[in-house]
Amino acid sequence: MEEFRNLGLSENMINALKRKGFKDPTPIQKKIIPIILNEEMDVIGQAQTGTGKTAAFGIPMIERIEENSKKVQGIVLTPTRELALQVADEINSLKGNKKINVLPIYGGQPIFEQIKKLRKGVDIVVGTPGRILDLLKRGDLKLGNVSYVVLDEADEMLDMGFIDDIEEILRHTNPNKRMLLFSATLPNKIMKLAKKYMGRYKVISVGEGNNQLTTNNVEQYHYSVRSSEKFEVLRRVIDNNDFYGLVFCKTRADVNELTNKLIDKGYNAQGIHGDIAQNQRERILSKFKNKKSNILVATDVAARGIDINNLTHVINYSLPQNPESYVHRIGRTGRAGKKGVAITFVQPDEFRKLKYIEKIAKTNIKRKEPPTIDEIIEGKKHSVIKKVLDIMESKDYSEDHLQLANRLLEESNCGDAKEVIASLLKYIFNNEFKNEGNVYNKTKKRHDSTKKFNNDRNNRTFKKNNISK
Repeated sequence: MEEFRNLGLSENMINALKRKGFKDPTPIQKKIIPIILNEEMDVIGQAQTGTGKTAAFGIPMIERIEENSKKVQGIVLTPTRELALQVADEINSLKGNKKINVLPIYGGQPIFEQIKKLRKGVDIVVGTPGRILDLLKRGDLKLGNVSYVVLDEADEMLDMGFIDDIEEILRHTNPNKRMLLFSATLPNKIMKLAKKYMGRYKVISVGEGNNQLTTNNVEQYHYSVRSSEKFEVLRRVIDNNDFYGLVFCKTRADVNELTNKLIDKGYNAQGIHGDIAQNQRERILSKFKNKKSNILVATDVAARGIDINNLTHVINYSLPQNPESYVHRIGRTGRAGKKGVAITFVQPDEFRKLKYIEKIAKTNIKRKEPPTIDEIIEGKKHSVIKKVLDIMESKDYSEDHLQLANRLLEESNCGDAKEVIASLLKYIFNNEFKNEGNVYNKTKKRHDSTKKFNNDRNNRTFKKNNISK
């Protein structure tokens, strides 16, 4: 904890960090906490979700606000209710013994309950722009004493059309406040907002050369696939991994279609998009977070605010609309120091757009071939062997299992345990481990033809470049 102590934090905060299991500050925490604690200026922080940015602004804000003031001293604006709840929970877990009240405010919840809590006295409000503005107009939320205004996921809030609401909220705040703006990308509209409403400010970025928008914890690949091959290639990716991830589609109809196809094939998949009611959305996310389902198919808008640290994969089933969307999508994995994989499906006519995304996002999305049928089958065999050996080692079987095993050996009359085990595997898995009978073979020829097409195209490009030289 010595590095945290060197940032000038109180013992109460150090103890709170210990209880949360923090050991060393993340790069963005190292850079931003001292500025907020020791310098009277605004901050723009460029960082992916999962890099510790909530603690980067939450820790110094908690340290500097007064206890029991009964007035709102800090406000955090977020694009979604899910993110509002997560940020409020994080700040609450960091306050330790300090007597401050944190209230999440968002739509879809009875407004009068929120008004009642505000009247009792709240120090930090975390909420979505729409509901915050409603309470301001009613006169139930007053921001004249606010010392800190935080815009979290600012680029997403602007993409969702909240700019007018944000500007109206800022007009109600104390002119002497500190503004802290956090965003994964810094497009022109973000910088215009900063110049309009911020005083002196510093821009703090994390990443190589302060220009890198994507985290090093995510391996980025693209597969060249035709539209008709996408579903079977997706199945290969899922079956070849211990998969727990997001699959991004372009439209709501695409989400529904892909989810239904996955369920029909026996996968534990769910879909989420803008037409889904809030209570159903919460059930879907709860099931996914608890790993009762391992595949969540989503549109960009529906995935905003999903904050899960252990996702193994992000699949861009449809190419993102723009580089900013790509950065946000793949930022859902490789978080909290863990590794993740982002795979983008690219159709033959989409390579120019992929190159544009690479250029603007300042990243390299490597070309890779999808898992082969043999690799998947070998992986499944390995998985079966490992699981059986684990059960044997832990003796995680019952007396009933042993009795059934004895009956199989006694009644088989073959005297060869290998034949009994082989017959049992056949009964359980049928032809799943046979290449020629495998469900993926129907797309093999189509994928081979796509591979040939791409190789021919690359050869033509190579020859053309050599001729031009």
